[in-house]
Amino acid sequence: MRLPPALSFLVDEATGMTGADRFLATLGAKLMAGSLPLAGGALTELPTHPIIAQHSWLWRADTGRVIEGLGFGAAGLGQAVPAAAARDWLVGLGEVHETPVGATARLGWATSRPLRPAELRLLHEVARFATAPLAVLAARATQAVLLETYLGKRSAARVLAGRLRREPGEIIQAALLYADLRGFTELSEASAPPEVIATLDAWFDRIAGAVHAFGGEVLKFIGDGILAIFPIGQRGAPAACDAAIRAVAAARAGMDHLDRSRAAQGLPSLPFGTALHVGEMLWGNIGTADRLDFTAIGPSVNLVSRLEGLCRPLGRPVLLSGAFAAATSHPSIPLGRHRLRGIAAPCAVFGLPA
Repeated sequence: MRLPPALSFLVDEATGMTGADRFLATLGAKLMAGSLPLAGGALTELPTHPIIAQHSWLWRADTGRVIEGLGFGAAGLGQAVPAAAARDWLVGLGEVHETPVGATARLGWATSRPLRPAELRLLHEVARFATAPLAVLAARATQAVLLETYLGKRSAARVLAGRLRREPGEIIQAALLYADLRGFTELSEASAPPEVIATLDAWFDRIAGAVHAFGGEVLKFIGDGILAIFPIGQRGAPAACDAAIRAVAAARAGMDHLDRSRAAQGLPSLPFGTALHVGEMLWGNIGTADRLDFTAIGPSVNLVSRLEGLCRPLGRPVLLSGAFAAATSHPSIPLGRHRLRGIAAPCAVFGLPA
């Protein structure tokens, strides 16, 4: 017996879709090819994600376009905003028919007229047949999210592309940012472990959030330090360096607000130093044959981490290398040439105006 177009698609093609948006649009088109009077469709999932609680895709039959909606928090399916918004959106298009797909997804359709019994049975069959391909798509998305969460986007993309062996790596041209909390060892010795973790989370939220907001990427969390880059690419070194300076300003503003909150609770402030440099580094797999890590190495990485160590002796919260100061459009103050531990040539060091 020949299957209807929608069921044939779910059996033979759906697992090859590149994402839920393409899945929903193609499935809707196949249902329409089977003479179902669709006005639109919606797919809502509960993804495995550190901050996204729900993900919805909304498809219009007249245009074929798909838009996405996100919900944040811990509400269950059907309770958070995206699920409710998806149903309201379908109601605006026509008569709504919703069916669960497995335990973590729901398909909904809006039709331009009431459906006949055979058409309703087809939608229920579609939901049943969609369980397996949607589980495959969800597993792929979960894999990508887990890798990005623990490795960052740049490294995750390489792992997903099959870069699972030791290799020479690639050269990245970027503005580099290294930031480190001051006095954290003493703070951790005097605080309970849950308080230490909460403090680190609050610090990383602000510095990493600022980096991401201005187009940078966190490469490594190193104890209470962070290494981030602002890739140069087509935008050029001045734009990358200016973005890094704006990220530092945003991070300092966020930490100032956090320090005021901590002071109100009788907690000490969290001073930190930041160093900025521009140059190239090697980014790739190192480690043992069966335990690898994507990491950044090279003279530029060494320099920016050592430069941050001068923040306290020079009494400056932010230091720039000579290369960075020459590339950025922001004004800077020369602080002389200084020797950095483990680096042969003295480094020209600059600060920022107050």
